[in-house]
Amino acid sequence: MKMLKDMILSEGIVLSESVLKVDSFLNHQMDPQLMKAIGQEFARRFEGQAVNKILTIESSGIGPGLMTALEMGLPLIFARKRKSLTLTDGLITASVHSFTKQETNEVTVSDKFVQKGDCILIIDDFLANGQAALGLVEICEKTGTSVAGIGIVIEKAFQDGGEQLRNKGFRVESLARISSLQNGDISFAQDKTEVSSL
Repeated sequence: MKMLKDMILSEGIVLSESVLKVDSFLNHQMDPQLMKAIGQEFARRFEGQAVNKILTIESSGIGPGLMTALEMGLPLIFARKRKSLTLTDGLITASVHSFTKQETNEVTVSDKFVQKGDCILIIDDFLANGQAALGLVEICEKTGTSVAGIGIVIEKAFQDGGEQLRNKGFRVESLARISSLQNGDISFAQDKTEVSSL
């Protein structure tokens, strides 16, 4: 997705060979035009799938998840990382380790919103080691829902999360795949569609 890649190159900050900071447009401050385009692109890529709900994780997944839900005319559910006084019964939980924050959270979703027979599209902002996506998959498995696919805004293709998910048979659609952050430079992995159009 050219618009996203251009913004990563112009505003992304490489903090190390494994960490890319994109808080000026994706996960602290959000660019609304970019978010709208992200939602449209995910809706296009998953068009024709029998999806009836979008599932993401708070808080960085909510922006792209909500815009995708808006484009597809579907409800968005987000897994909570924090305990809620009003959300106490019928909770489905999974443990999720954050590579960037180096912490593990127990995420929860109410069984009122994710139920057997649902077909879920998972959306998240980053894919590194795949722990967030796997946690959301675990919640789906516990409720007997099917996963139509996983949409990722930025995939760090040099880490093994994408490979793990694809090896498990999940359709993973990443809008920007980064192959390297070495020497402070951002390099993108070539997509199959780009290869076929050369």
